[in-house]
Amino acid sequence: SFYEELVTHGILKPLAAPVEGMVAREGSRNYVAPQGISSVVKYYLEQSGADVSYEQQVTHISLQDGRWEVSRKAGPPELFDVVILTMPAPQILQLQGDIANIINESQKQQLESVSYSSRYALGLFYEAGTGIAVPWAAQYIADNPCIRFISIDNKKRNIESPEIGPSVVVHTTVTFGSEHLDSDPAEVQQIILSHLQRIVPSLPKPSSIKCHRWRYSQVTRAVPNCPGQMILHTQPLLICGGDGFTRSNFDGCIESAMSLAEAVKPHL
Repeated sequence: SFYEELVTHGILKPLAAPVEGMVAREGSRNYVAPQGISSVVKYYLEQSGADVSYEQQVTHISLQDGRWEVSRKAGPPELFDVVILTMPAPQILQLQGDIANIINESQKQQLESVSYSSRYALGLFYEAGTGIAVPWAAQYIADNPCIRFISIDNKKRNIESPEIGPSVVVHTTVTFGSEHLDSDPAEVQQIILSHLQRIVPSLPKPSSIKCHRWRYSQVTRAVPNCPGQMILHTQPLLICGGDGFTRSNFDGCIESAMSLAEAVKPHL
């Protein structure tokens, strides 16, 4: 039903573009988000009617008169009746305040057992009308020590247009990402570009480049038994969830969200 709704509203479309080297899992169907994966998040936020504040880095969570006092890097602390955490498990364990003592030893061990792959993503952006002469929309690379995936992103999303410049997205291998996790991003960018040049020598020079370090890319080991969520404190409710409690795909995110919703309902 989630897929049907998103397809009906044009947020998702079935993947029609050719992707070389993709492993087809039996019974699976692949979709693409024409306006980017953030459009899925924006759609659900709009449906919720929530008042959303962005770029608020939470640092401390403490009990205060039967509510949660949440402190952030900038600005005064705020009080909440319910707190739901969906950041990567290592970042939950980095939070300070009462939460550090509230998480019991068993929960701490479970959260510590969650592991993630790390990658770099490189975006190459071109002026409108630039031609990229390759026969595929995206390609998985099997034998390169640096690059695992290349996508001509507008082609993959099936939104080629004379007004919109093409873009190329490159994802590194997990091994390369972990080996260069704390390297200078400018140096990493040059390494990726040199490998890309050898794989696709016909690529024109981009008008701009963005290199992004993805410390928590995909869950390689979730919380044991994949419960979808974990209640850290009942009254007031402090609960955590996300793909670290299931798996890193859209189905995993939905599973965790539904599990969180069921647990939160009695507290509303």
